[in-house]
Amino acid sequence: MQDKTVDDRSGLRGDCENCFGLCCVALPFARSADFAIDKPAGRDCPNLGEDHRCGIHARLRQSGFTGCTVYDCFGAGQKVSQLTFGGRDRRTAAPEDARRMSEVFPVVRQLHELLWYLTEALGLPAARPIHGELRRTLAKTEELTRLSPEELLALDVAAHRQDVNVLLLKTSELARAGIRGRKKERRGADLMGARLRGADLRGANLRGACLIAADLTGADLRGADLIGADLRDTGLADADLTDAFFLTQPQLNAARGSAGTRLPVSVTRPVHWTAGR
Repeated sequence: MQDKTVDDRSGLRGDCENCFGLCCVALPFARSADFAIDKPAGRDCPNLGEDHRCGIHARLRQSGFTGCTVYDCFGAGQKVSQLTFGGRDRRTAAPEDARRMSEVFPVVRQLHELLWYLTEALGLPAARPIHGELRRTLAKTEELTRLSPEELLALDVAAHRQDVNVLLLKTSELARAGIRGRKKERRGADLMGARLRGADLRGANLRGACLIAADLTGADLRGADLIGADLRDTGLADADLTDAFFLTQPQLNAARGSAGTRLPVSVTRPVHWTAGR
């Protein structure tokens, strides 16, 4: 169970009001089931308004931009806009600054995702034996997000991610050790389309598992490790994800659930799960 007094991730959620629409500029996408058009990296999405807000945000799914609804910058957008570049509007900034904003944004986004996981780990009482290491790594990661644009672009994010992952693996082992019963090991498993309706997956290790279009209706996922699990089109109707950890909002937004799906407190029920009911 998570300690809600420790687990404060309010600063790790996207704040579009204080961002210059960086995700709509920096990231590329290709015409597919997720995106209605092609767009190269560094070019404004045609749906981005002069106010740096999405003009079709309320109807992204209906307009063929489902991919946008399963993306979260973890607060990196406002960090880069307001701190790294001091609030300089991307459209009125020098061309070099505007270009570097697009280049720096994905780097800070990776660091903020790590901050999300580390903060959650600190909120898990079972991880107390390594809380000191977690706090030091959290502080170091936050410090990295405050580097200059040049320093961020030179940063070896993959190496830092690996260091963080060692701690997250320890956290997972500690958190799942206290769950009774045999805990299934499905790390990196290919479970695409798997029929897991009503499955007992309490304390399961589902790190990086492919669960695309799997049927987990009514499954028990309490205390499961879901970091990096691919939940695109995964059926989670009436499933119990209470105290499942390392689950992000983008993962949940990509899945299919219901009003009866039980969720951790760190995420919210996607609107499209119950729309039209």
